[in-house]
Amino acid sequence: MRRIARHFLGVAVVFGAGFAFFWEGRNVWIEQRHDEVIQAAAGRYGVHPALIKAVVWRESRFDAFARGGKGEVGLMQLMPGTAAEWAAAEAVDISNPGAMTDPELNTRAGTWYLKKLYRRYLSTDNPLAYTLADYNAGRGNVLRWAKGEGATNSAQFLAQITYPGTRDYVQSVSQRFRHYFAKADRVLENN
Repeated sequence: MRRIARHFLGVAVVFGAGFAFFWEGRNVWIEQRHDEVIQAAAGRYGVHPALIKAVVWRESRFDAFARGGKGEVGLMQLMPGTAAEWAAAEAVDISNPGAMTDPELNTRAGTWYLKKLYRRYLSTDNPLAYTLADYNAGRGNVLRWAKGEGATNSAQFLAQITYPGTRDYVQSVSQRFRHYFAKADRVLENN
């Protein structure tokens, strides 16, 4: 009986290790499958690819067909108005109903929008915090929260955000950005 139990335990350990290896590989593939379009958008608009990837991670978990409850679509969960603004500025035809589920178009549009938002907050100590809050909750809310010291001090600004979901969004995307940024540095060091 002990021999059967040991055999069963051995099979369970091997199966568990194999599943863990498979699952990790799957997650790596999911996170890397859009790297080429992220790199292209980063180069086109001058936004660090680690930031774009962090936004994609939070917005859609790398699902190009993701749809939000308020009409957001694609990798970067763009609202139709934002996509139309980008398309007009860049002279891109997005009249095809599935255009914004195209990873390349969605990533380009979202990256263009991130860059536009970032430029609004260059006079702050950390434009990224304001940019991400704007991307998540909109300009009107950012203006409401950016009062007093919060107008230029990002720590105070974060404390004044009244939507816990937006505060969490800014913190989690910022943390994931640092994660991807450090990962990119390690890859460069190894080459």
